[in-house]
Amino acid sequence: MTLVATSWLGCASSPPPSPAAAPRKIPEAMRMPEKPKHRAVGRTDVQSYLPTTFDEPAEGPTLVEVQLTETFSGDIQGEGTGRVIQAMRRDRSATFAGIERVRGSIAGRSGTFLLQVRGTVVAKEMHAEWFVVPGSGTGELAALRGDGGFTAELGQHGSIWLDYFFE
Repeated sequence: MTLVATSWLGCASSPPPSPAAAPRKIPEAMRMPEKPKHRAVGRTDVQSYLPTTFDEPAEGPTLVEVQLTETFSGDIQGEGTGRVIQAMRRDRSATFAGIERVRGSIAGRSGTFLLQVRGTVVAKEMHAEWFVVPGSGTGELAALRGDGGFTAELGQHGSIWLDYFFE
């Protein structure tokens, strides 16, 4: 099987920009400062997964909203609730993006934070990247920043990681 690199919208990647092209600027609020990071690892177990198709054209990907809840264990302890939009292709591969609120603890600190996620599903393999939405933390996690991701086989637990720091 040949995989085509895709962007988070599921479109084939564009060729690299020409040397004369202006570099893309990342908004200041989204940039990760250069601070020492810690790596949290663990797993997620999905507790509920409720897909709802909301656009199914005769041709092209079907759009599906998924409401999910899951538990986090390992270096991140807690529960997550989120919504994801999937672009599901006829071969059952998909591209997705969403937001999840995590209620729990990291490194002995408790609170909540949002993860913004994007990823792909090919065959039964799911791969995703995520980052802590800046300014979304509460309680002792108010200053949390970080990025990471997860891998999972559909219907199985996910292996997660988050490289994080506190501002």
